[in-house]
Amino acid sequence: MKTIDSLGDLRGKRVLVRSDFNVPLAQGDGAPVITDDGRIRAALPTLRRLADAGARVVVTAHLGRPKGEPRPEFSLAPVAARLGELLGADVALADDVTGPSAQKVVGDLADGQVALLENVRFDARETSKDDAEREALAGELAALADAFVSDGFGVVHRKQASVYDVARILPAAAGELVLKEVESLSRATGDPERPYAVVLGGSKVSDKLGVIANLLTKADRLLIGGGMVFTFLAAKGLEVGTSLLEKDQIDTVKGYLATAEENGVEIVLPSDVVVADSFDAPSPAGVVPADAIPADKIGLDIGPASGELFAAKLADTRTIAWNGPMGVFERADYAAGTRTVAQGIVDATANGAFSIVGGGDSAAAVRVLGFDEAGFSHISTGGGASLELLEGKELPGLTVLA
Repeated sequence: MKTIDSLGDLRGKRVLVRSDFNVPLAQGDGAPVITDDGRIRAALPTLRRLADAGARVVVTAHLGRPKGEPRPEFSLAPVAARLGELLGADVALADDVTGPSAQKVVGDLADGQVALLENVRFDARETSKDDAEREALAGELAALADAFVSDGFGVVHRKQASVYDVARILPAAAGELVLKEVESLSRATGDPERPYAVVLGGSKVSDKLGVIANLLTKADRLLIGGGMVFTFLAAKGLEVGTSLLEKDQIDTVKGYLATAEENGVEIVLPSDVVVADSFDAPSPAGVVPADAIPADKIGLDIGPASGELFAAKLADTRTIAWNGPMGVFERADYAAGTRTVAQGIVDATANGAFSIVGGGDSAAAVRVLGFDEAGFSHISTGGGASLELLEGKELPGLTVLA
């Protein structure tokens, strides 16, 4: 991929940067409050580098799913305020995506200053399936700049106007964050140092079909937890009670189990499970063997013995990729499995393993459960993008930068 160096001297030039500022918000005293600014902080190295080079930096990004129309609750105003705090300089926010306000804000920029355009998904053309519509918006974005830097890793798997089409119009390069993400994830997708273990969780097998199929040719061990594990247990003929189950994926999982055995890939499933009467109603939780889940109970976390088993399976690894929590970690009663596995990854990293946390809920769990991010080798900012790289797919937002 082309790097910022390929863009030459940027002093006085307008550089459009695609960042990923899709941060979580909570309602504060009359205004939204950012609850996790990790994605904003991840964008700082590229923005500072460009500003220090004297570029006039124009940032475009998205927040939430406004479905192609301006909605106040999805304004990037909180992001502009926080970005200004982190940069130590005011960041002007345009009132629109490419209209009169955007043109004035960009026109007023001085060398080394940073401005932010309003949520690019306020314009329906951003995510349009119609090439001509996307290209029209990309042309308007390109008219605001002399060069383009792609630094929103969380969206590089999307063929969208501000990710893909604009890179075909302007001189384009990958930003610091995208380069770091690709370099880190390539250590798990290329020729990983072994033993190579992958920890997969989350709710559904169907979300990760391609990833599992690809990993059965690459990984040494797959550790399966979260809601998706119950489809694996059912594929082995076990009762899973009222737990999350994708019946239509049972035959697919049976195929995975057979392929794993043929390829010498170890699939590690929980030996015990934390169960309750219901997900919604408060109920006493208990621990049962994974092969003895009562028909009227729901599994909500891997059990303590499973946590120890998973940690032991990680202890001698040299490469670890983790995508998906082991249970409903947002609730204290069902967070122990995710915490134990995360600690196992931290311990393995301290012993020399290279560990990747694949964004999304896994990254959120690291923060919610109070882990020091420095305990992991790399925490991705893109759940879907990191999954697709692990799946072995080509990402349009990356291929366009070649």
